[in-house]
Amino acid sequence: MQQHPLITITDIGRKYVIGTEVIHALKSVSLTINKGEFVALMGPSGSGKSTLMNILGCLDSPTKGDYILNGINVSEMTDNELAVVRNKEIGFVFQTFNLLPRSSSLDNVALPLIYAGISRKERDERASRALENVGLGNRMDHKPNELSGGQRQRVAVARALINNPSIILADEPTGNLDTKTSVEIMGLLEEIHSKGNTIILVTHEEDIAQHAHRIVRMRDGLIENDYKNEDVKSVSPRLQALNNTGNDFESIS
Repeated sequence: MQQHPLITITDIGRKYVIGTEVIHALKSVSLTINKGEFVALMGPSGSGKSTLMNILGCLDSPTKGDYILNGINVSEMTDNELAVVRNKEIGFVFQTFNLLPRSSSLDNVALPLIYAGISRKERDERASRALENVGLGNRMDHKPNELSGGQRQRVAVARALINNPSIILADEPTGNLDTKTSVEIMGLLEEIHSKGNTIILVTHEEDIAQHAHRIVRMRDGLIENDYKNEDVKSVSPRLQALNNTGNDFESIS
């Protein structure tokens, strides 16, 4: 089967001018990610991985180079144009969840649909299904402070999926979670990937990166290594059993 690039970046660079100093956060990065891949983006502080993530997520624009996302050249778009692409093509999952504290789980998940101009009735229906799919059908009216860390991250995952985006961009998604909850969230991301979604996981944790099928390591604004992960880390036996029986996410407590 022929693979089709979802992301193609060529000679991407990003520099920042601070006073008289010029900082080259990205020097020259070229990368292709195909539809359906699960890629971990790794690197120490200052390696450029956060800058690359911001460009891949259309949160920032490169100083040089081309970025083709799902057939669209987003390299030279205005901020408003990038916002439209972001809402349509990319689902974000952040370390800090980024949920609205005074809104219910349902309203948090439905938020991207408001910007897409979807009616209230359809927003609520789609958000309800998304929450059921991540095991939170009984938490729709709960606000973030009434949920555990793992449940909050599940709300964030449901929100990321609500627009059927081309990419799920997960930035340190387990950074604020304990080990047990981290395993559950990674199991959820694996299930999402198994259904054909493309996932880019940004992490500094080796054990979390091992869940990805491809690992891209960065250093000093360049790609240092890009290789297939030959030893993909499995989810917990309980989640594997759910996969084998074909149960949906709602079976995961």
